[in-house]
Amino acid sequence: MPITIVVASHNPVKIQAAVHAFQRMFPEEEFTVQNVSVPSGVSRQPLSNAETEQGALNRAREATRRLPHADYWVGIEGGVEETVDGEMIAFAWVVVCDRQRVGRGRTGTFYLPPAVTSLIHQGKELGEADDIVFGRNNSKQENGAVGLLTGDVIDRAKLYEHAVILALVPFKNAELYPANEVI
Repeated sequence: MPITIVVASHNPVKIQAAVHAFQRMFPEEEFTVQNVSVPSGVSRQPLSNAETEQGALNRAREATRRLPHADYWVGIEGGVEETVDGEMIAFAWVVVCDRQRVGRGRTGTFYLPPAVTSLIHQGKELGEADDIVFGRNNSKQENGAVGLLTGDVIDRAKLYEHAVILALVPFKNAELYPANEVI
């Protein structure tokens, strides 16, 4: 019987990242995927590491409430944070849970260009700012800021996939991670 994964988003990039990560970590398993749009419970554009992690956790929690009969629930939240030198970095947090454990992973971090940072300071979300600066439309459901800035050497799905893999470490190594943290 296939294992059911719920991704707490309708964004195809997040769904693709989750599916690929599960397939890579558990190649012997078969998966079905459901998705559900849930609120993050944080700002539209999280502005700190802690707020971004909380958004991913909130999404995973809400997905467990909405689709309780799955095997795993995945929350992914992108965020930005100002650095000590006044620049802005972008990253995402991933939270994966089952009925016994919670796993967390964070993407790599990259610096945003000043034009994008300025728009975020004006209240725009990162995806909106990218679309303005790069003349795109809905880039957050495609290659995202990281894809635009790297020429698609790393796109948003690849960036998120590694974080999902890292969040799956406690499930791949269940004997090393006690089954006592349930969200």
